[in-house]
Amino acid sequence: MLKEILAITGKPGLFRIVSHSGKTLIVEDLLTDKKFPVSMRDRVVSLGDIAMYTDNGEKPLGEILDLIFTAEKGKPLDIKEIAASVSLKGQFEKYLPDFDRDRVHDSDVKKLFSWYNLLVGKGFDKFTETQDEKKNNEEEQHPA
Repeated sequence: MLKEILAITGKPGLFRIVSHSGKTLIVEDLLTDKKFPVSMRDRVVSLGDIAMYTDNGEKPLGEILDLIFTAEKGKPLDIKEIAASVSLKGQFEKYLPDFDRDRVHDSDVKKLFSWYNLLVGKGFDKFTETQDEKKNNEEEQHPA
């Protein structure tokens, strides 16, 4: 699910993998729908590979996004309102009470909230795969 959505260092927003060949990815900007190549030199990270620090280890980004989506009933977050009234970490604590306050910074939370808003705006309503979905995806990638 989030494996095909990318963050690219130095480029704002999120991107979906359209295709790949050799050392180049073709990605589509989720905001503008523009497609462009990304080379191996660019720092590209799949959202499916990102986790946030908690007091008990790490929690995958997809699980955190699902917690926010459930708590907010699928509505986008007003980041400016949150920053002005509660604080970003104060709001984040409502979704993930055991996040590591020393290692998770306001900028991390702001980026997470921005990504959540972008994904929800693009119609995402689920951010993790069920066991059945994982099994089906593995079977598609590695047929018997």
